[in-house]
Amino acid sequence: MQELSFLYPLDEITQAAQRIIDSAGDAKVWLFIGDMGAGKTTMIKAICQTLGATGDFSSPTYSLANEYPTPGGKIFHLDLYRLRSIEEAIDIGIEDYLFGGSYCFVEWPQLIMPLLKKGEFITINITSTSENERKITIFI
Repeated sequence: MQELSFLYPLDEITQAAQRIIDSAGDAKVWLFIGDMGAGKTTMIKAICQTLGATGDFSSPTYSLANEYPTPGGKIFHLDLYRLRSIEEAIDIGIEDYLFGGSYCFVEWPQLIMPLLKKGEFITINITSTSENERKITIFI
């Protein structure tokens, strides 16, 4: 497993998003891990915009999944914070999102880790280092 870490000021989030995209290779499933308020949704929005997505970018905490169109296909943004079991994830069709071939960005993915195999995803840890700076660690 390869690891890449970098710091970025919040006003350079677009550059940080591009750096994540450039580092991801062919991976379509991206798992976002970080504390509440670390900036997972904000980073996903920046990545989606950089990939050409349009739409209302918001956290899918209550809907569980948002879909954003891009010129290259759909992006799915999932927030699994409210799920309590892997069975609930399977009931909402998580496998269709994960293995459908589209980008799938997942917040709070710990519950679904048993469904994924090494090499099928990248993990992006976001840590708040100060009010105006974040640390990104990408595991590829």
